[in-house]
Amino acid sequence: MSASPRSAHWRLVLTPAASGAENMALDEALMERARDTGEWMLRVYSWRTPTISLGRNQTARGLYDVDRIRERGMDVVRRPTGGRAILHAREITYSVTAPVAAAGDLRQSYERINGLLAAALASMGVDATPAPARRAANPGMSPCFDHPSAGELTVRGRKLAGSAQWRGDGALLQHGSILVEDDQTSLADFAIGGGSSIPSPATLAAILGRTPAPRELMVAFGQAVREHEDDGASEIALEEHVRARATALVVRYVDDAWTWRR
Repeated sequence: MSASPRSAHWRLVLTPAASGAENMALDEALMERARDTGEWMLRVYSWRTPTISLGRNQTARGLYDVDRIRERGMDVVRRPTGGRAILHAREITYSVTAPVAAAGDLRQSYERINGLLAAALASMGVDATPAPARRAANPGMSPCFDHPSAGELTVRGRKLAGSAQWRGDGALLQHGSILVEDDQTSLADFAIGGGSSIPSPATLAAILGRTPAPRELMVAFGQAVREHEDDGASEIALEEHVRARATALVVRYVDDAWTWRR
C-alpha cells in the first residue's frame, strides 16, 4: 500500500454479534466519536441474525418479498453507506470511522483503508488485489457481490470484500463485508419475480481451507494499522457515552420508513 502519514491516532475495537440496527447505529455513533476526538477507529464485528443490508440509495421497496425474508428468520436493515444489497451471515464486517480533515479525498481515503485490509489479509495468507476501474453499477437489485467496483479487493478476479464510504459533517464511515463462505447467491431467493444469478465470489474458507473467526481478522487488521498508520494503536472497550448514543440511534435503523424509504 502507498505510504501514508503516521500522524493519525487509531483505536481498535472488536464488538460482539449484534442486530443489523444495532450494528448500523454503532457505526454512526462512532462517526460522531471521530468528529469529537479526531481519532480513527477500526471496528470488526458480526451479526446476531442473518441480515440483508441495503445501500443508502438503493431502490428496494416493492422489490423484495418481506414475508419470505421473515419466514427464513432473517432481518433487513438499510446502511448509512451506499452500494447494493449484502447478506450478512457467513462473513465478517469491518468499519473505519475518521475525521475527514485528516483523511484526504474520498478516493485517497478509500484506497488507504482498503490498503490496510489488503495488508491484513496478506498476513493471513490471502493475496487480495484491488479491482480495476469500471463503470459503476446503479444501486438497484443486483447484489453487492455481483461484481467488484474499482478498488474493492478480489482474489484471482473474484470479489472477496465489498466496501462503501459515507461522509457527513466532517467525519467518514467506511465499512465492508469480507466473505468467509458464499451465501450471497441466495439473495435472488428474496427478490420478487426472482433475481439474477451472480458469479461465485471468493471466500476466506476456500482460500485458507478453514473458517477464520472475527478475532483473527481483528488481530491481522490491528497489525496492519500499527505497521502502516499508528504504531501505538491499541484495542479499547467502547466508552459508555458512545454505547448510549448508539442505543439512541437504533430507533432510526428499526424504522420501516428508513429501511423501505425507496
